[in-house]
Amino acid sequence: MTALLLTLTLALFHLMGPVPADLGVHNGALSPCESTAHCARAEWAVADPQMALAALTPVIAATPRTEIVEQADGYLHATATSAFFGFVDDLELYADSTTGVLQARSLSRLGDSDLGVNAKRLAALREQLG
Repeated sequence: MTALLLTLTLALFHLMGPVPADLGVHNGALSPCESTAHCARAEWAVADPQMALAALTPVIAATPRTEIVEQADGYLHATATSAFFGFVDDLELYADSTTGVLQARSLSRLGDSDLGVNAKRLAALREQLG
């Protein structure tokens, strides 16, 4: 009974928020962050952006509470859900082969601050690239 009550309580707090309208690649780039309080963006110079994206895809897929939503030519969109309240963050990666850069963006759908979660997410992904 306690587990069921906990599950129902957490379901009440599942705070998804609307899908950001500016997801995707626009004019050859991911959208900028409107506020660094709940968004992080990075560009990593890599020898082969497509290979870097391919290397990070299984890492993202294996991350708890993370789901790959869209994967197209050189682009990946995933959602990550927080463990307790169910806040949803959007993670995007774009392999820009023309500039030799892997672009990354992670943003919270709700709230004024992410307490550094999105920047930490990008730092952990950067670390995986070596």
